[in-house]
Amino acid sequence: MYLAAPIAFADCASDVVEFRGDGLSARFTVELATTPEERSRGLMFREAMALSAGMLFVYPKAQSVSFWMKNTLIPLDMIFMDETGTVVSVGANAVPGDLSPVHGGNNIQYVLEINGGFSETLGLDAGDQMQHPVINPEIAAWPCE
Repeated sequence: MYLAAPIAFADCASDVVEFRGDGLSARFTVELATTPEERSRGLMFREAMALSAGMLFVYPKAQSVSFWMKNTLIPLDMIFMDETGTVVSVGANAVPGDLSPVHGGNNIQYVLEINGGFSETLGLDAGDQMQHPVINPEIAAWPCE
């Protein structure tokens, strides 16, 4: 299980996301998917991913978002967040190759994909907060300092 030790979450880096919540602190090293092409490809064709790694999908504005697992080889959890970085929902253990949509909800601006089942292991759930420099600091639930 990857739980961050008590650390000061002051420094924000573009390749790291931090989460906090009720008894939760977690950190992931991430790749960013900010363009339509990057978001379309996502984590397709990857055979493995480090436990503390993920991909952060960034949309230009909050919107209705659904994902599928076409050409995805590993099970994934999808953490859907609003414009403030607050977790709205978690799509857990998405099945590799499944074409069924995983709907994250409306008003989603950020989605973090991590290894399948890991959000449950961490206790990551709706209401938890993500910190990352891409989130507008004027509205971020947990702004970078």
